[in-house]
Amino acid sequence: MSDINSALQVQWQATPDTESIRQRLYQVVRQSIIKMILAPGKALSEKEMADIFSVSRQPVRETFIRLSEVGLVEVKPQRGTYVVRISRQAVLEARFLREAVEVAVAVEAARKGLPSSSLVELNELIERQKGCIARQDHDRFFVLDEIFHRTLALSAGQVMAWNVIENAKAQLDRVRYLSIPASTPIAKLADQHQAIVDAIAQADEGRAAEAMNQHQREILQSLPELESRFPDMFEETTASVACQLA
Repeated sequence: MSDINSALQVQWQATPDTESIRQRLYQVVRQSIIKMILAPGKALSEKEMADIFSVSRQPVRETFIRLSEVGLVEVKPQRGTYVVRISRQAVLEARFLREAVEVAVAVEAARKGLPSSSLVELNELIERQKGCIARQDHDRFFVLDEIFHRTLALSAGQVMAWNVIENAKAQLDRVRYLSIPASTPIAKLADQHQAIVDAIAQADEGRAAEAMNQHQREILQSLPELESRFPDMFEETTASVACQLA
């Protein structure tokens, strides 16, 4: 079995078997693209995927369609299905949307307040993130980062807001994954999370907005460097990114 197939199997085993085959398959392939197990430009085969996971080709085909809708794969009739390269424009647009929504969520949480149990849960997540720093467990930190933002949105009663973010940020997630630790130290991100929670706990709407705004703009600092370091993963050149961000 190839290294890629083994990695896909590991991802599969990590998903709850209480979920449907279709949902497990979608999550595994999506996360494998985000984590570069399935690299930009790689051809994907329905038959090979079906064989790897011992499923029929129908849920694999549906997974490819769903992934094409969030911009992670391109289905070319008569030619095949490919993992798309990272689009700078898609990343910037997703970041813009995520900042707007998550700043609003943070302000709403500070204005209305969160249950004490939610604040405890958020702080516990930050402590677990800090535990990843010494171990340099970047994969686990990435997972905990995702849980932190989802927990904040759901605790603020903004389920639809999180669903919008989740559907829009697939391209952005690949850049976020590359940036940890290539460009952004995870200790810095954990500190930013703490600043957000502290502002919410103190009902300081302005500081909550500022802290979330700063956190969501972190990727703007790392994006040009990442494209320069990993040019094969991106559609365009570093020069065009620098021009766009200037």
